[in-house]
Amino acid sequence: MMKTKPLIISIAAFLIGAAATNARIIRRQLNILQTNVPETKTLAEGYLEFIYDYTFNADTLYNSQTDREKMLLQVGTDGISKYSSLKNIVADSIIPTLSQEELVKNAERLANGPFINIVKNHSAGKITHTEKIALDWFKYEEDIPQFDWTLTDSVRTVLGYECRQAKCRFRGRDWTVFYTEEIPVMDGPWKLCGLPGLIMSAHDEKSLYAFECIGVKSNTSRPITIYDVSYNETNRKKFYDTLHRYESNPYGYAETVSGIHVTITDNAGNPDPTAYDPIELGYDYLERDWREK
Repeated sequence: MMKTKPLIISIAAFLIGAAATNARIIRRQLNILQTNVPETKTLAEGYLEFIYDYTFNADTLYNSQTDREKMLLQVGTDGISKYSSLKNIVADSIIPTLSQEELVKNAERLANGPFINIVKNHSAGKITHTEKIALDWFKYEEDIPQFDWTLTDSVRTVLGYECRQAKCRFRGRDWTVFYTEEIPVMDGPWKLCGLPGLIMSAHDEKSLYAFECIGVKSNTSRPITIYDVSYNETNRKKFYDTLHRYESNPYGYAETVSGIHVTITDNAGNPDPTAYDPIELGYDYLERDWREK
């Protein structure tokens, strides 16, 4: 029988305050290192790849910290594209080669990026969103949105490509993007698409979320794949409800759903009785309309 490698869990609590007595937990994070890479199935053969620098403000109420991730948009055959974390793709190729001891030693280097995967099937007019919450995978499908883009006269250059500006309001945010007709792909990062060229740059009205293309690779042979796991089938509203419940109280959620118990102590080593209390999040998601659905 094949032995399963144990979970590696790291805990982070983000604090503000001048002293420990009046410090306040503003964000909790439960990182579970993926020690086994699930099997995958191929959706399409990829032929173009675009790397985006994805920046986002993780807590807009209490601080101005900006997080940064490298995200990959793969464009493939049969009208299929996929947006996912480049860090996770790299980690998936390394993890199977390491022993348990090596995984522990390299845990920080192998820390996961966002577990979001956005697969657009342009031929079928559908988007499939998969994402991992604690130990469980969730999946929902929706129609590819119809963006009401307004084209402007503004022009800028991104990676040497001449890009034109377009604007629209989408699910609670006002987006400004720059797209290039020099790359005739009607796609872009995340769920953004529907312009006569690739979206190279995008940001919301306050630049709390922003995407900037920093790399283009043509003639790639990397296939577009998806994890072949047991998904919790859901819809967009229920997914965000679950994500919000988890991020408001990750320790409580993980214990209830996955059986993971985390003991939180203060600097003196005493258990924190408030660690499992839900907290108010200082940020909202890319799609701000989820509460209205």
